[in-house]
Amino acid sequence: MRRKRTSDPEPVVPEAVVPEAIIEQARLAIEADRIKKPAQCSVCGGECAPNSNEGLCWVCRRLKLSAWRDSDSQMSAQE
Repeated sequence: MRRKRTSDPEPVVPEAVVPEAIIEQARLAIEADRIKKPAQCSVCGGECAPNSNEGLCWVCRRLKLSAWRDSDSQMSAQE
């Protein structure tokens, strides 16, 4: 006797763990980050540091802080 072939059961599609609305928001956020170009440094024209309020790259910002420190130490030596 031959057995009859039974059809394969339909694959069960699991429910999405993350709602579609959240996935869409994430896609839009990623696209916005790709499009947005970083600001340019006002001194050297390089890429601006993300935490810089003055519009300076990390090198120019570091140089500025060092210059302030040097000028403060010179002022105290003159007194």
